[in-house]
Amino acid sequence: MVVREAETEILTTAQVTGRLYADSSQVGGALSAQRITLGQGASGASPHHHTRASELFYVLQGTAEILTGERVLTAEQGDLVVVPPRAVHAFAAAPGTEADLLIVVTPGIERFEYFRQLQRVAKGEAALESILEAQDLYDNHFEENQVWQQHLLRRAPGYRA
Repeated sequence: MVVREAETEILTTAQVTGRLYADSSQVGGALSAQRITLGQGASGASPHHHTRASELFYVLQGTAEILTGERVLTAEQGDLVVVPPRAVHAFAAAPGTEADLLIVVTPGIERFEYFRQLQRVAKGEAALESILEAQDLYDNHFEENQVWQQHLLRRAPGYRA
């Protein structure tokens, strides 16, 4: 399978652009792959985990902050971060920078419709509850995470310890 960037489906919100490359059903369940480009300091995903799959983040450009378990890592261009199944993770562009990430989930989970639904929620065309109701379908289980919440708080303009 070859997917040309010009042939990818592009989903956009104010600070995030997603390019959908390969969904699980297109590659015999091996993986799903997408490219996520985050504007300066933009959040990419809230804390969540997958029960059946690992998620790989390869930084194409910029700097990303990635929660993995109970720590936040800084990943720069050329870095690879792999999060195993059941590990809570989240990601964002580092403050003042953009981040362009290739994200691969393996074995594959159907992700394209999940991203389409996220865009509908962002545009006000669907309720947030629709994402929460589909957590099992997309193996994307949201969790509260104090480490990530504190990290985001420290990033906020005017934060004082």
